Amino acid sequence: MSQLTSAVAAVVTDAAGRVLLCQQSQGHRFWGLPGGKIRSTESPIQAVIRDVREETGMEPEIVDLVGIYQLTGDGCGENLPDVLMHVFRATASAAEATVNSPGRICALAWHDPAALPQPTTATTRIAIADVVAGRSGVLRDVQRDREPEIPEATDGPFEPARPAHNGALVAAGPG
Repeated sequence: MSQLTSAVAAVVTDAAGRVLLCQQSQGHRFWGLPGGKIRSTESPIQAVIRDVREETGMEPEIVDLVGIYQLTGDGCGENLPDVLMHVFRATASAAEATVNSPGRICALAWHDPAALPQPTTATTRIAIADVVAGRSGVLRDVQRDREPEIPEATDGPFEPARPAHNGALVAAGPG
């Protein structure tokens, strides 16, 4: 391990037990948990609250720490840093989720934990399984998945979010 990045994510659930997922705007458009890197001046809890707010417009209520996941491997490219991911369990605020970071996220959607969209990141799948099983405080090593057999997204300007036919919020864009 030559580099290590510290990050956070939240498994945000609603009253129906669905989980909120964000789809990345670039690359292979993986679906993942809201979150991001921890800044040098903040704790993991401060970072996850900030990132969920920035990405979704929601105020998460943190319940507990699901676990710490060390993401390693070169499945999606060489020289990627290892990531030490603090994943928290959270509930949704009364506000609806909106795409607030269209440069990073092109869609937000609530999903049944048993029917996750593809491609979904390895850490997302494992953390959601831990939440469904009622686990807290787990420590896990996670290997990155291989690149999916889908083309990479094209980068381009995005417009404000609009509802999609399936209830997901998507950033309008070219095409």
